[in-house]
Amino acid sequence: MMCFERLVMRQIKDLLPPSLDPMQFAYHPNRSMDDAITTTLHLALTHLDNKDSYVRMLFIDFSSAFNTIIPQHLTEKLSLLGINTSLCNWILDFLTGRLHPLLFTLLTHDCTAVADDTNVVGLISKNDKSAYREAVQRLSAWCKSNNLSLNVEKTKEMVVDFRRAQSDHSPLNINGSNVEIVKSIKFLGVHLAEDLTWSLNTSSITKKAQQRLYFLRRLGRLIFHLSS
Repeated sequence: MMCFERLVMRQIKDLLPPSLDPMQFAYHPNRSMDDAITTTLHLALTHLDNKDSYVRMLFIDFSSAFNTIIPQHLTEKLSLLGINTSLCNWILDFLTGRLHPLLFTLLTHDCTAVADDTNVVGLISKNDKSAYREAVQRLSAWCKSNNLSLNVEKTKEMVVDFRRAQSDHSPLNINGSNVEIVKSIKFLGVHLAEDLTWSLNTSSITKKAQQRLYFLRRLGRLIFHLSS
């Protein structure tokens, strides 16, 4: 049955139109998490070259996303994407209660943020945050209409501001709760810092490598003692 499910998912990917959100990187050929990360950083760094500018990044967390999906809403969106009725019906019957990540990506394809459906990048000039706050409001409204709940407690924001005279950055408020502003965040497995340097990520990789090497050394000593 799992092989049949993979076959169906492959068929869905083959039927998808090329007009899907170009800023969506999941399940696209020749795209990966690295593309999502580099696109986000490129947007930020390019904007920061402008005078009197800074960047706010909102990293989104959904509450029990797979468990709150209404299957009928999903099949309606799949139908609009050109997936035939029989395949939509099969998905509705078989995947209710165990949503596939690809299907979740297709459900959220019409939630167009600045980078992708896991983060919103606010490119702010002259302290005008109106467009960024409107984008966040649209995201919140989209979540409500699609039966998805933003987990504000786990949703974080990072401010990248290299200006000499920095202003106070008031936190975003979503559904009556303030979003925490953090100095660093782990995004798609990569540690991003508010200064956009790679020191934190390099330190994390080095620490993880040292842990692996420690266990390998212990394993090597154990094998040596057992063989001697």
